[in-house]
Parts: sequence; C-alpha cells; structure tokens
Amino acid sequence: MTVYWSDLGAAIALLLVLEGLLPFLSPDRLRRTLLQIINVDDRTLRTIGLVSILAGLGLLALVR
Repeated sequence: MTVYWSDLGAAIALLLVLEGLLPFLSPDRLRRTLLQIINVDDRTLRTIGLVSILAGLGLLALVR
C-alpha cells in the first residue's frame, strides 16, 4: 500500500474546511450546541464517535 501524502494533506484540509463551516456561519448556534454536549453522558458520546468513525470508513471504502 502506497501512502500518498498529498491525499492525506487534502483530506486534512477538507476536514478543516468542514469543521470551520458551523463557527463561521452560526457562532451562536455552535455555542448553544457545545453547551448541550456537556450534558450528554460519556457512553452516548462514544457511541456517536464510533458511528462517525464507521460512517467515515464506509464512505472512504465507497470512494476508493
């Protein structure tokens, strides 16, 4: 398996663009959402994280 560093860089750049959309478009909503996340238990956050990882891997498998 060959690692293409330019692909990794592009993926990280796209991640930063997507992560920056909500604070740019609606900073107030981001603050309210983050305050609500404080009240979510660890198990739920881990489940959300796992689902996100699996969805990302599945999407990556589809596009590759």
